[in-house]
Amino acid sequence: MNRIDARFKELAQSGTAAFIPFLTAGDPDLETTLRVLEGAAGAGADLIELGFPFSDPIADGPTIQSSYQRALSGGQNVGQVLELVRTARKTCPLPIVAMVSYSIVFKWGLETFLDRATEAGLDGATVPDLPVEEAAEFLPIAQGRDFRLICFVTPATAKSRRAMVAQHARGFIYYISVRGITGERAGLPPDLVENIRELRSLTDVPIAVGFGVSTPEQAMAVGRSADGVIVGSAIVKRMAAAAQQGADAAEAALSFIREMSAATKSAP
Repeated sequence: MNRIDARFKELAQSGTAAFIPFLTAGDPDLETTLRVLEGAAGAGADLIELGFPFSDPIADGPTIQSSYQRALSGGQNVGQVLELVRTARKTCPLPIVAMVSYSIVFKWGLETFLDRATEAGLDGATVPDLPVEEAAEFLPIAQGRDFRLICFVTPATAKSRRAMVAQHARGFIYYISVRGITGERAGLPPDLVENIRELRSLTDVPIAVGFGVSTPEQAMAVGRSADGVIVGSAIVKRMAAAAQQGADAAEAALSFIREMSAATKSAP
């Protein structure tokens, strides 16, 4: 069974939501990312979303954009990120989902990229510039490799399109909680619970919520209604601040993951 499916099945049996941290590969360096990957399970993470640095990110706010630029300036490339995953797999049991632009996939060639991704130990991918309407080639090839394409739904997604996404979704659905880009928010949108409830009526595939979740209180609130809580900018920001101050960026990430995971799993 795909590691994503297995983990969500296990969490459903225990009645808890998944905590899913996002990391930018290579920010501040690959060694630090590796340490977080190796320590994430012990810190309470359930899955990991790993960002492949890209020069023209889609939907990412300034925090993650800056992390991509730092990683690229440090010389990170796709081959190095895949090797990072391969190394992490020796000790990291968690599902790892790539966040990768389709431009990267297209440049490598779809089958070549998926072969290399699965060989390295990736379990799926979020591809923000590949709408489900244009994924007809990707989906069967990925499915043949037991690799999950994670589809997106937003508050602005029409009901007919939500139904189409739900039909094709595998692994989990990434529900973008806000209209706009990634980044920390002061509060959660008032229609979040209603939108999750409506989406859940269309599919049995788990629903994970991202964009704007940045505090333990928000993670707890999302964990009450969603199957997963995704946190990115708040982690990336803390790592960047630690690195700038000469502190341990990996421990800054793991400490925050512990706090956010505990809040997610304490949701009644």
